[in-house]
Amino acid sequence: MSAVTTPAATAQVTSDVEPAVRDIARRSKVASRALATASRGTKDAALHAIADALVAATDEIVAANAEDTARERAAGMDDGLLDRLALTPARVEAIAAALRAVAALPDPVGDVVRGQTLPNGLRLRQLRVPMGVVGMIYEARPNVTVDAAGLALKSGNAVILRGGSAAIRSNEVIVHVLRDALAAQGLPEDLVQTIDPYGRPGGVALMHARGLVDVLIPRGGASLIRTVVAESTVPVIETGVGNVHVYVDASADLDKAVAIVMNAKTQRVGVCNAAETLLVHADVADAFLDKALAALSGAGVVLHGDERARAAAPDGVVVTPATDEDWAKEYLALELAVRVVDSLDEAIDHIRTWTSGHTEAILTNDLGASERFVAEVDAAAVMVNASTRFTDGGELGLGAEIGISTQKLHARGPMGLAELTTTKWVVQGDGHVRP
Repeated sequence: MSAVTTPAATAQVTSDVEPAVRDIARRSKVASRALATASRGTKDAALHAIADALVAATDEIVAANAEDTARERAAGMDDGLLDRLALTPARVEAIAAALRAVAALPDPVGDVVRGQTLPNGLRLRQLRVPMGVVGMIYEARPNVTVDAAGLALKSGNAVILRGGSAAIRSNEVIVHVLRDALAAQGLPEDLVQTIDPYGRPGGVALMHARGLVDVLIPRGGASLIRTVVAESTVPVIETGVGNVHVYVDASADLDKAVAIVMNAKTQRVGVCNAAETLLVHADVADAFLDKALAALSGAGVVLHGDERARAAAPDGVVVTPATDEDWAKEYLALELAVRVVDSLDEAIDHIRTWTSGHTEAILTNDLGASERFVAEVDAAAVMVNASTRFTDGGELGLGAEIGISTQKLHARGPMGLAELTTTKWVVQGDGHVRP
């Protein structure tokens, strides 16, 4: 396998961290030039080769991941994060399938965003071009190692990865596989690099590599994201915590609403698009919560509710009093806050107070209510009569995602290939001078 610095070398990494990380960034910058003129065919062939190599290395990847999950389980990592960390043969195959799906997507590089010929004869084009070097800082998500590499390569970028200590063995093996596959395709191995051996100081050095790293994307918990945003001198695309709400309106189909709430909360709990708060209109609270709370409790969900939600709970279902901490919390676990509201206005006010701007959903058969919700709720994604779990690059046809942006500049929502490009103006003249 490719020679990369291994965790064993970490003990020797002290004051040399920043120069070492900057050297990695320089090599990434050089490697990225190989993709500047690469054809779509070249990039797609590399993605297919990586997918095949990952599948071939499934046993090695899963074995390394088992070391990570066993260590983190013993250290007390909660079930939601363990689920994010865990890789199975089926998940490795799904990761490879996502790469193949990215290969099948159109190449955004070279797309003309807009263009025109001016009255003076100058011909203008605004083209999509690669960012150059993309840095990723993330936690306990080895699938992100592959998603980030695949999307970066297809969009013409090199990527530098800081995947955190929880997935250290998984990421070590995966990065080896990625680099070997690139080399076999005649592409620079340094298109994919990791700074994991340098630990947290390496992450800080990456944040400070302005001029060498073109954009930095943090993906993880609130603390990680706040740290990167506050510390980084490299431009950051902020991905967000998912304090996600589902509002059941008075006109909702209650059976469909129960199914959607169950999917949004329990289908996979340790992800940013899982529901964390349920809001229910008072007109349907008794009928809906009798069914929904029984189903949620039966699935092992710990419930926290306001007074009216607790009063509507069926016999045998425990709902503890909710606090402001519950309304603000991204549980990433089988827990849910529940509140009864008197109107759509009250539901929107609650969401405005507590939202993280990720995903919000309304379940309704009232067109006017849905239109107001869409217009007045400020979030990267708004669902109408659909589970919040659809806020996902793969589900929305992007092949995969490098993260879900909750900021409003450059990119918002699931970030796929187009979001990893910037633009360049090309101006063609014939001896034109400005008067």
